[in-house]
Amino acid sequence: MQSLRHNVPMSEAQYPEIERLLADSRALTDAPEAHGTLAGALCAAADYRFEDWLREIFAEGRTSHPARERLEALFEDTRRTLTTGEMQFDVLLPGDEVPIAERATALGQWCQGFLYGLGTSSIPDPDALPAEVAEIVRDLTTITQVAVDVRETDEANEQAYTELVEFVRVGAQLLFEELARFRGPSTDPGTPGPGGSALH
Repeated sequence: MQSLRHNVPMSEAQYPEIERLLADSRALTDAPEAHGTLAGALCAAADYRFEDWLREIFAEGRTSHPARERLEALFEDTRRTLTTGEMQFDVLLPGDEVPIAERATALGQWCQGFLYGLGTSSIPDPDALPAEVAEIVRDLTTITQVAVDVRETDEANEQAYTELVEFVRVGAQLLFEELARFRGPSTDPGTPGPGGSALH
């Protein structure tokens, strides 16, 4: 099924490299959850720093120079695309060459990381947020359980996946914009969240 966007998202081109760097550096999370954590934390904290993110994804809070340089570029690119407000933000996920079941799992992991990242600062409880914002948070929570429906055709699963990715991409951008008035200083990072899992 063709993507809703005609160009291959930059995140798909970046994914294999970022995943390899994190694995080689013994990161605590895979690429989707790590990037989701970053995006969520940027939505939650006005002064979230690259070093804060490293403390979330590495046991010792640091990594070697080559990996650090590449991850810092991803950090800056993610922050830039969110702050422009031009809907350029992309979710870091595997490309279409990866089996749909693995891509669905990765999407669930990304959402789990994003929700964890939102918790790195004192934004209000979802129920206290504007209705649209709270609804997006609830929907992202549901998507953490996404999985391929074996009763559906491959085409139907591809279409459903594409629509979910687009929802997550746009939802993250909208949350960044809507939470601007709630964002405050970032807190000391806590223990990284657990790995994501697939869902129905």
